[in-house]
Amino acid sequence: MRPVHKYGILMVMLALSSMLRSQIEDQPLDSIQEKLIIMEGDSLFRASIALDEVFLFGRLEFDSYEDKLRYYILKRKTLKVYPYAKMASERLVNLTDSLELIKSRRKQKRYTRKVQKYIEEEFSEELKKLTRTEGQILVKLIYRQTGHTAFDLVRELRSGWRAFWYNTTAKMFKISLKEEFNPEAVHEDYLIEDILQRAFAEQTLKRQESVLDYDYASLTNKWNQQQKQKK
Repeated sequence: MRPVHKYGILMVMLALSSMLRSQIEDQPLDSIQEKLIIMEGDSLFRASIALDEVFLFGRLEFDSYEDKLRYYILKRKTLKVYPYAKMASERLVNLTDSLELIKSRRKQKRYTRKVQKYIEEEFSEELKKLTRTEGQILVKLIYRQTGHTAFDLVRELRSGWRAFWYNTTAKMFKISLKEEFNPEAVHEDYLIEDILQRAFAEQTLKRQESVLDYDYASLTNKWNQQQKQKK
């Protein structure tokens, strides 16, 4: 009797499974019914999946060998100094967040001096190795990451006289600490942004969004149109 009982249960389960399957297949779909998606490890149903923004990069074209050479030299220098600008931005954010938690003015100054000393010890020797053009690109990228010129950052963290001294010294090496990053008006700045976006997509560099308000795709269209008009 026991083997027959097991066989009977198995047949009932198969029959129920077939009935349920046919019911699901035959059930008409509501024309306004929304298709939902459930992600692995997520208990919530979703109507859509949020995807990261993706840029489709065009093939690099140059009017001359000199333009091509200039681009790749700029690329090498940009990739070299970008990590310093990224770290400077992260340090500034950490400093600002920490200062907001410190109520005492005296303790704020003490903490700021401590952070300054740490940053100088961490970066000064490496920054001394940069060329003039690398230093100027770094100044631009610091503005891209923070929205402040290097001059203003020095003035805020130190005295105005120290900022003036730094800027005067930088000018001796043809570097302006007041330089901003403006890819909408300066073609070289757009090329720097193009280099960064391609490096982010290739994961050569770790992405850090700019605090500035501009759209890379719109900039690309704008500069491409200007290049076509020149030809």
